Amino acid sequence: MREFIVEADGGSRGNPGPAGYGAVVSDAATGETLREAAEYIGVATNNVAEYRGLLAGLRAAHALDPAAAVHVRMDSKLVIEQMSGRWKIKHPDMKPLAADAARIFPPGRVTYEWIPRERNKHADRLANEAMDAGARGEQWSASASTADLDTPAATVAPPEEPPGPPGDATAGAARAREALAAGRVSAPPPGPAPEAGPSPASPSAPGTTEQSDADVSAVKADADTRAAKAVAAPGWAPADMGAPATFVLLRHGETPLTPQKRFSGSGGTDPALSEAGREQAERAAALLARRGTIQAIVSSPLARTRETAGIVAARLGLEVSVDDGLRETDFGAWEGLTFAEVRERHPDDLNAWLASPDAEPTGGGESFAATATRIAATRDKLVAAYAGRTVLLVTHVTPIKTLVRLALGAPPESLFRMELSAASLSVVAYYADGNASVRLLNDTSHLR
Repeated sequence: MREFIVEADGGSRGNPGPAGYGAVVSDAATGETLREAAEYIGVATNNVAEYRGLLAGLRAAHALDPAAAVHVRMDSKLVIEQMSGRWKIKHPDMKPLAADAARIFPPGRVTYEWIPRERNKHADRLANEAMDAGARGEQWSASASTADLDTPAATVAPPEEPPGPPGDATAGAARAREALAAGRVSAPPPGPAPEAGPSPASPSAPGTTEQSDADVSAVKADADTRAAKAVAAPGWAPADMGAPATFVLLRHGETPLTPQKRFSGSGGTDPALSEAGREQAERAAALLARRGTIQAIVSSPLARTRETAGIVAARLGLEVSVDDGLRETDFGAWEGLTFAEVRERHPDDLNAWLASPDAEPTGGGESFAATATRIAATRDKLVAAYAGRTVLLVTHVTPIKTLVRLALGAPPESLFRMELSAASLSVVAYYADGNASVRLLNDTSHLR
């Protein structure tokens, strides 16, 4: 099932007054903008304009795929609470609009989330463009849109540290590194705590209670105040830089070494996919086919990635290009060993590797610093080659973690705090000004 994000907004210059709405439909996996809609609707209230924006967004999503699941995000507390069923709809102008919105998709396929206004800039700008066009006696045109297409960078929350090696590259490093670095390696300073949004229902409106105009105005004012105080985090692109180069990062399916959590880099036996790995690749291919956004496929040269890429390419009807820069780290003499076996045979080398990205695995393997240099050069080359396009990169644990780390500006030690499941997906979008946004999926349950 495809998944869409609908962001919508509406406004009125006078409330009631000249009004318009804006709506954006994007792909939930890649963040790619799929449709925009905006319209000047004459004299109306803010709430009516907001509902009209919701209707336009849902209709655009339905036109793309009537079988999709949709997640609606708006800064209108009133619309979100009413469409979620927590507040009753009292105003006669909004009852038919809400009923129309509820009929576009079957019950249960649309979810609703309130967001602060500063996170709804794209739809807000479209609504203002529509009102500006109306003031000139014109209709809004998509070709004239200057809406901000940027997506705020995602924040990676440290996952629960795994009991064993994370994937087939940084085996068992999370806990061991913590023990090794205790008292000697400082954690990066925490960022500012996110400002809490409003609770689902105010004390004056528990459950499905009717809201007075004063209640709604108070909620709206409170949301507006928080939004006005919010400051964009460093690294968010300030302007429309055009369509990004979007890399959908697919880790290969399982090999016989994956369940055993053995080091498996580019210097070992180059194992093929197991039967389970091929099944995972088939499910990933089906998911990507449903989304329908992949325009090209680039693979690491190793057997397990080329096989995974081939399965996806056959489903999508695309060719596979191979780039040596996407290969896994060379783990030297550790190839094929478990973390415990490396700890027993090469304890000093392992400790050094856990402590510094410049340290190499025993036997002349590749350091994480060297891997990062290679991956950064490969990234720059692919961003230039695929500007404005959505590309599937089929690669390995360390390259994917490194691309995510570099996009977030995270320190090298963050590699030990990420875990990637076999055949999992992550997405990084690269904009023309050098900024990037990250979307993490990394859960193979959605492939089943």
